[in-house]
Amino acid sequence: MNNGTIGWRSGSKRVPDDVKSKNYRMEHDSIGDKEVPSDAYYGVQSLRAAENFPITGLTMHPEIVSSIVYIKKAAAITNNETGKLSKEKADAIIKACDEILDGQFLENFIVDPIQGGAGTSINMNANEVIANRAIEILGGNKGDYSVIHPNDDVNMGQSTNDVVPTAGKMTTIRLLLNLRVQMQCLQVALSKKAKEFEKVVKMGRTQMQDAVPISLGQEFQAYSDAVLRNVGRLDAAIEEMRTVNMGGTAIGTGINADEKYISNIVPTLNKVSKMDLKHADDLIDSTQNLDPFVTVSGIVKACAVSLSKIANDLRLMSSGPRTGFGEISLPARQNGSSIMPGKVNPVIPEVVNQVAFNVIGNDMTITLAAEAGQLELNAFEPIIFYNLFQSIDTLGYAVETFTDNCVTGIGANEKRCRELVENSIGIITVLVPLVGYQKAADTAKKALYSGRSVLDVVIEEKLLDPDKAREVLDPVKMLRN
Repeated sequence: MNNGTIGWRSGSKRVPDDVKSKNYRMEHDSIGDKEVPSDAYYGVQSLRAAENFPITGLTMHPEIVSSIVYIKKAAAITNNETGKLSKEKADAIIKACDEILDGQFLENFIVDPIQGGAGTSINMNANEVIANRAIEILGGNKGDYSVIHPNDDVNMGQSTNDVVPTAGKMTTIRLLLNLRVQMQCLQVALSKKAKEFEKVVKMGRTQMQDAVPISLGQEFQAYSDAVLRNVGRLDAAIEEMRTVNMGGTAIGTGINADEKYISNIVPTLNKVSKMDLKHADDLIDSTQNLDPFVTVSGIVKACAVSLSKIANDLRLMSSGPRTGFGEISLPARQNGSSIMPGKVNPVIPEVVNQVAFNVIGNDMTITLAAEAGQLELNAFEPIIFYNLFQSIDTLGYAVETFTDNCVTGIGANEKRCRELVENSIGIITVLVPLVGYQKAADTAKKALYSGRSVLDVVIEEKLLDPDKAREVLDPVKMLRN
């Protein structure tokens, strides 16, 4: 996974220290005048947002910044093609966008990911940074919006209400692709273990009680298949995100956008971003409703649930090492106790569990936020994106460490597995077709209460010929799939 695309999680200051310096330029918005650091590429609206929303201590995920900048670049190209934006201005805006996409000026994106206003703050933060850099490119001074205006030029033909949801979908696709890669790696690792353990016979359990024999390989193959099924779900989630409402502007009616712009903005966006986005058939519906994000969050939650269940099983099967199941050994990653020498804990499965718990909680937040939309817009996209991006990112990291630091190093304790299965009462199940349920149950009770093996009791009770009994009660022969 590309850690460089997810640097937001380490945190950063919302407003640079130089905001209180003596070097200012004066900017004006509908609220009034405000001093902005003279060397800042952000402007008055970004600064107000940073001051109004000191919520998480973080700045916007860099992937959504990139997505918005791709949109601004595509809009400049398209607006120039319609004749609404001069070539000089369009070229400056495009160059500024390319520089940001190359990693420059990112420290000027200062707004918190959780913000009021349906994402207006991040949209204007991008508009202002792009505008001020474009002004410089044209030889002007930052803050002189008579050269390039953040709203009139950079935001031409757009609204927060089509830019931000489109950027959210673009970002989600990119993050899901990262998660999908990690899930595929895990699936391959589990499949390899299934092959390695295919001849290791152990006791299957239902409701934490002995059931019938199974091979450790069969268990790991089931884990592999569950992960593969979730990879398919991620493919569906990616497709869910491809339909966007660019061109809908404020409420989906396309007000203030040229007809040619509305028709061409998505194809142009696909060219510059190298994505396969689709124009929504109903831009009003696509602007009002955020249920696609609920669907995607549900899929991510399903992945997390499957992974957490696998992690639970690995913790159980590795428990002990002498007083628990002790059927497998997990790689020792670190000391397990500050007081108990030699103790090693299943820390990697534990972190997978914890990430899964968080993903499940995030899904509830996303569900509530999507439901809370009213009429032509949902104002709560910021919290949806914050939680969804966190879920996808952290799950990807968890899967990566699960694969590399746990699954690939799992070992089978074959002798222990065999001892447990041979001493189990559960193998009596195979006798039911031969002696009937009641006789088999009576035999199981006798074996359990006497502490003897089922095989010994069957031979003693003369339920089967000794050779036949050994053949029938061979756990390996019970492993049909």
